[in-house]
Amino acid sequence: MAPAEVAAERVTLEQVVADARRLAESGRRCILGFAGAPGAGKSTAAEHVVESLGSGLAALVPMDGFHLANDVLATLGRRARKGAPDTFDAAGYAALLQRIRSQSTPGDDAVVYAPRFDRGLDESIGSALAVLPEVPLIVTEGNYLLLESGAWPAARAFIDEVWFIEAPEIVRRERLIRRHESFGTSAEDARSWALGPDEQNATLVAASAPRADRRLIIV
Repeated sequence: MAPAEVAAERVTLEQVVADARRLAESGRRCILGFAGAPGAGKSTAAEHVVESLGSGLAALVPMDGFHLANDVLATLGRRARKGAPDTFDAAGYAALLQRIRSQSTPGDDAVVYAPRFDRGLDESIGSALAVLPEVPLIVTEGNYLLLESGAWPAARAFIDEVWFIEAPEIVRRERLIRRHESFGTSAEDARSWALGPDEQNATLVAASAPRADRRLIIV
């Protein structure tokens, strides 16, 4: 029998931080994931949690660092739909989470370096984020943490809890349009991308929400 679908909770960012703190203070290494459709607010929630808890308790390692490079996407014929599940190195992301899960003894050799996606460059930067073994809570976020195809389930296996962030569709779409415009995209192209490739990805992500440990509407 399939598990009952989790009902959405209305919470404040302060409540999200408090719940994340309990994971950070559990006495063991925990990985917390924030999933959600493009523009839902998962990056904002993840960043706020890490900033509020401080570098001694939490570190952020986003899934977006595993975007395939633009020239690779062009070679594969996938450049026009960057952001779709097969435009990421999902297996590499899973391998990174496995390394983070197994960190133990402090020291230079135990530091794990993760990639970071630079929106201004529209490319990932390798080894840009240092993950220290003494930090108890690692926060990750991305669209596809709950996807059941490809290597995404392998990544999910190393995440203790995934909290799915939801937002009204009109709010989510307008956020995406403004985000694209903020990085130099014209208003017309920003709307076209938000309502085209982004919307296709959002539909796919929404279908994965029932597999989340929690579904959150941040108020």
